[in-house]
Amino acid sequence: MKWLELFSVAGATLVAAVTVVVLYSLGVRLTAIAGDVRNAPASWTRPLAYTCFVLCGAAILFGLYLIIPYFHK
Repeated sequence: MKWLELFSVAGATLVAAVTVVVLYSLGVRLTAIAGDVRNAPASWTRPLAYTCFVLCGAAILFGLYLIIPYFHK
């Protein structure tokens, strides 16, 4: 068995999963900050939250592109 390839795939999977979770949780947190009515939130919080959600979706779509062999023709 080729252990280096196994560890490489495991490491890439771990990095991708952590990236998606961090982007999504950061987007949720920034959305909550932007929706706070007690304090005046900064004007950049809502666009940054949407940017995090878009990057999260792009990472998921890229993962699906890599997994589904139909797209590699």
